[in-house]
Amino acid sequence: MERRALGSQGLVVSEIGLGCMGMSEFYGTPDEEESIATIHRALDLGINFLDTADMYGPFTNERLVGRAIKDRREEVVLATKFGNVRAEDGTRLGISGKPDYVRKACDASLQRLGVDHIDLYYQHRVDPDTPVEETWGAMKELVEAGKVRYLGISEAAPETIRKAHAVHPVTALQTEYSLWSRDPEDEILPTCRELGIGFVAYSPLGRGFLTGRFRRFEDLPEGDYRRNSPRFQGENFKKNLQLVDRVRQIADEKGVTASQLALAWLLHQGEDIVPIPGTKRRRYLEENAAAVEIELTEEDLRRIDEVAPKGAAAGERYPEDAMRAVNR
Repeated sequence: MERRALGSQGLVVSEIGLGCMGMSEFYGTPDEEESIATIHRALDLGINFLDTADMYGPFTNERLVGRAIKDRREEVVLATKFGNVRAEDGTRLGISGKPDYVRKACDASLQRLGVDHIDLYYQHRVDPDTPVEETWGAMKELVEAGKVRYLGISEAAPETIRKAHAVHPVTALQTEYSLWSRDPEDEILPTCRELGIGFVAYSPLGRGFLTGRFRRFEDLPEGDYRRNSPRFQGENFKKNLQLVDRVRQIADEKGVTASQLALAWLLHQGEDIVPIPGTKRRRYLEENAAAVEIELTEEDLRRIDEVAPKGAAAGERYPEDAMRAVNR
């Protein structure tokens, strides 16, 4: 597993990370024992970049990650997030970037994770009612206090990224990016490259759709968050399945899985991009990790671009209410 510089502030991480969200919520039934074993296997494979957030669970995912890394903290580049406010019972309470909330959220995350510092602390969503400069002023204080090493922001528009960066250097921008979500190529990725900001691609496998494991809507477990996603519903599902099948055809010709091809494509989009595929099972983790060994030729990249061009996916990334909170 090679390493990549994430941004221009000195943070170095494995070229593929591990998204831990699904270990606690949203995607089927949690399995804590297998999830912890998956985190340990990731570290054994050289995947040191772990991604969580306080709202996953809520709160339970940070605790799980904390237990998993308790004896291996020095091997981990730990990223977590604040901003999506939830109550203990899971009720969504909105988005906050208020300075007092930032400080309280960081202290709570440190306690749940059982660590004395967070390597990369993200503003998960931008609070429309709090100037981003105020939020980042509080985040800068966390760095100065030694509680946080580097700062990041998620699902932010170019103007917002610039405002945050003027307060304190943004090390990483995290946004959805995959073969069926190529919107960042228009403005977000160029902005990051202009400012020397690393790009962390979440949902690089299209929330599992690009793996080809879902052939019918009914294949999604009851209560699975993806059942609410426009891309997994009705005619959108059928159209997106055609996209997956085109990607899988190229993957079959190369003797790899569709998910491995999708990750290899992302890795070939630039040394400043680090995908963080999420999984809670060791076998899928190992499959994802093997994607770093796949070489894609110019012809391969041309064919992939042809079958999965920008805008190829049918449907929005999130339901309408969640879409209002992204790219702002």
